[in-house]
Amino acid sequence: MLNYSTSEENYIKAIYHLQQQDGNVTTNELAAELKAKPASITDMMKKLKAKKLLHYEPYQGFSLSNEGKKVALGIIRRHRLWEYFLAEKLKFTWDEVHEVAEHLEHVSSKKLIDKLDEFLGFPRVDPHGDPIPDQDGKIETSRQVCLLDLPFNKAAVVSHVSDQSTEILELLKHKNIVIGTKLEVKKKFSFDNSMEVKAGRQPVFTISEQLAKNIFVKYGA
Repeated sequence: MLNYSTSEENYIKAIYHLQQQDGNVTTNELAAELKAKPASITDMMKKLKAKKLLHYEPYQGFSLSNEGKKVALGIIRRHRLWEYFLAEKLKFTWDEVHEVAEHLEHVSSKKLIDKLDEFLGFPRVDPHGDPIPDQDGKIETSRQVCLLDLPFNKAAVVSHVSDQSTEILELLKHKNIVIGTKLEVKKKFSFDNSMEVKAGRQPVFTISEQLAKNIFVKYGA
């Protein structure tokens, strides 16, 4: 297996995530995501294309090749397993794990990662509810809906948080909402689309539309 530099891996992972949203990725999109200059992006695209990780034509955008996707999923697997390890075994909070895992994901020993997966009991999702790719790069997808679309008084369980910025996770922590929290929507306000929700045995409280659109839930449980 080829080893890639930290910078190359960061580019590959960023392209993978952007590609999920838009298909082909533009230089400007990647520059904004990585806070890099367009000239630096172009240089890296040429390197990754030479390594057969990328389909790239100047001015037409780019996307990962099958090999590039495989590498990206390997990086994501390492990142999410380390996040799970940090949260479950070292008791980091879910708003702390991402930054540390950003460094650990570049430790590319397959044997180490497979042993880590086994040690953790083959977890399926990380602390934010993101699915963890298995050793073959396969990801389990599950049916979930945005909290904004949850019917009134329907019992659901928080399964994923789409925006994993420290600010959002800090706010969720303040409101005692984590993966696995049981939620019900009690009321919606047309003025600003905020909503009243009930979480477990807590009193009913209000959350903004901006926060609700980042919370995904599964029905039942």
